[in-house]
Amino acid sequence: MRLLTRLSASLLLLACTFPARADVVAELQSTLSAMRTMQGEFIQTVTARSGKVQVSQGSFAIQRPGKFRWHYRKPYEQLIVGDGKEVWLHDPDLDQVTVKSMNQALDASPAALLAGENNLDNRYALKPLQAREGLSWVDAAPKQSDSNFNRVRLGFAHNEIRKMELEDSFGQTTRIEFRNIVINGKPEAGLFRFTPPKGADVIRQ
Repeated sequence: MRLLTRLSASLLLLACTFPARADVVAELQSTLSAMRTMQGEFIQTVTARSGKVQVSQGSFAIQRPGKFRWHYRKPYEQLIVGDGKEVWLHDPDLDQVTVKSMNQALDASPAALLAGENNLDNRYALKPLQAREGLSWVDAAPKQSDSNFNRVRLGFAHNEIRKMELEDSFGQTTRIEFRNIVINGKPEAGLFRFTPPKGADVIRQ
């Protein structure tokens, strides 16, 4: 009898666990649907296949759909701006600006991914993961083979995206932690506009 009781309890626990995990995907989609803007700071850690680690930090602003600003400040400055139609990448050290269409950039950076359309499952196959670090996690595998990322994991809590993990085709793993997050504030419109500096080399892709 005790064995049957324990077995029944285990089955009940499993029955409660699977729906809860499946709801994580719906919770992520709800979080993204409710997010019109997001601003804050980030710390980005890139680990190469060789094990070499590079840490950078900066600030970001996102206005959905399609507008974002991703500003690396340390250790080297670099600015990426999406104005809704094109994405501008400015490297001050090289005095160079690279421009590409928004469609080309949707899978090219974490900011572009977050700034995309609400229907993340149109571009990614979503799967719930086990909770860790106090966050709910969803795995997103690109449906298109030409994506820059092989896999993306999003960690969130309290209707905020708190962390992202991205694995690319070069064997690199990028981990991003968002800090001082402001959801649905009113970022200045000028954040999402970019004019190339005079004399800069502009390359269109």
